[in-house]
Amino acid sequence: MKNAVNREIPDELLVNGKEVYQGKYYMDGKYIKKDSPKSCRKVKPEESKICQSIREACEKCEAHDGMTFSFHTELRDGDYVASMVARVLVEEMGLKDITVAATSLGTAQDVIADYIEQGKVIGVQTSGVRGRIGEVISAGRLASPAIIRSHGGRPRAVEAGEVHIDIAFLAAASSDCCGNASGTGGKNNFGSMGFGIHDSHYADHTVIITDTLVDFPNLPSSISAIDVDCVCIVDDIGDATKISTKEARITDNPRELMMAENAAKVIAATPYFKDGFSFQTGVGGPSLAVNRFLEEHMLGKGITMSFALGGTSSSVCQLMDKGLVKHICDTQDFDMGAIAHITQNPNHHETDLSEYANPANKGAYVNKLDFVVLAALEIDTKFNVNVITGSDGVLRGAPGGHPDTAAGSKCCIIVTPLTRGRMATVCDEVVTVTTPGDCVDVLVTDYGIAVNPLRQDLIDCLDRAGIIHVTIEELKDKAYSLVGTPDHLEWEDKVVAIVESRDGTILDVVKKIRPLQLD
Repeated sequence: MKNAVNREIPDELLVNGKEVYQGKYYMDGKYIKKDSPKSCRKVKPEESKICQSIREACEKCEAHDGMTFSFHTELRDGDYVASMVARVLVEEMGLKDITVAATSLGTAQDVIADYIEQGKVIGVQTSGVRGRIGEVISAGRLASPAIIRSHGGRPRAVEAGEVHIDIAFLAAASSDCCGNASGTGGKNNFGSMGFGIHDSHYADHTVIITDTLVDFPNLPSSISAIDVDCVCIVDDIGDATKISTKEARITDNPRELMMAENAAKVIAATPYFKDGFSFQTGVGGPSLAVNRFLEEHMLGKGITMSFALGGTSSSVCQLMDKGLVKHICDTQDFDMGAIAHITQNPNHHETDLSEYANPANKGAYVNKLDFVVLAALEIDTKFNVNVITGSDGVLRGAPGGHPDTAAGSKCCIIVTPLTRGRMATVCDEVVTVTTPGDCVDVLVTDYGIAVNPLRQDLIDCLDRAGIIHVTIEELKDKAYSLVGTPDHLEWEDKVVAIVESRDGTILDVVKKIRPLQLD
């Protein structure tokens, strides 16, 4: 069956009420019944929940074959906890048929790729897949298709019972003996625990893993002791200096700065750019750089931002310190400056993923966004965006909050160069649809700006402001003239990953590339 972005979805995936994507507001107003975790009652007073090892915590929390465990990845490439836990479950306890339900997966969790190849990990449900894990999934070595969800789609699926977490293992910078835990207050601070909070509410068991034990009560806490079964003390939960990856740094590339400046001009030309507007940038360098150019327009117009949303960088914090942003609603921190800032400013708020972007609650914060500026690996002439598969078809990215913010905002702007290396970024058809074209409004490249024809109002705004724009077909033709028309990828029939829309319908599938050679 073909869905609303013209992708063929195999019939065998449309079971148990699963539907194909039918538009960004298809599920609006429909009811769901929330899943409930089981909870071990703690009636008898206890001095401490501290366990002597991760294995002891696993045994107390009834770790078993066929279980699903989760973890959050606020430490990004510096995370140690997920690999520690996976080794205990697989190598020490000998468990099998495990499903990993992570907020994201990357090079810090490469050991999980080994367990996939060994057949010990048979399921993956995540927002991002990078590194060797992406390669082995793309090679068809995972027993069942990986399920890729956005940051908003993940809590929706947990609440609906589509993924039930047996044990959540949550890294914390500090914790007391009962599990009141925080992303700050320790030796490896990482800031907001927005990725982990929701799991603590819905997992059957929650284990806090920390390298800094503090006196009870550790307040204010991100994770409450009422949701925690066990606390484990380790030498180090990770290396916070690796949070700021190259993708999450503000660019100093002149071409990317030019694109960022033009994106700011587009924002300033719209009627939404007024006192009290709201804003989010994605993690890409050009997207983050928009902040510096936006400041000039805000000062010129004498306006302030009501709130900045999502992953937070130092550049957003600096705008707040200058009095230009009233509130920051923070799901994760991208650099050490933002990590420090959340502890110092009472208007810098930790925000969990359900509050942030869950389309099945009664009003996620993304629905109040005026602008979002996002990156893309590819964008096609229908404005569909791919942020998860490379030009070779291998899983190497993450939708994150991309589809959520695009759908919720009044104006979604994609900033991307026209070409990367010898590959066209603007193309006839993206490899994988991760954000539907009906959610994307403007494209800014180094060769010009294009506006989605669905947004005649924005076209009129740019015309009045004297901002030159072209059709996206013209940008595609220019890209092909520079690097040539890309060859079509050859796929096998086997589906290696399912890309869900944020509302749970199926947006696209990723099939095994033919052939795919691994090192």
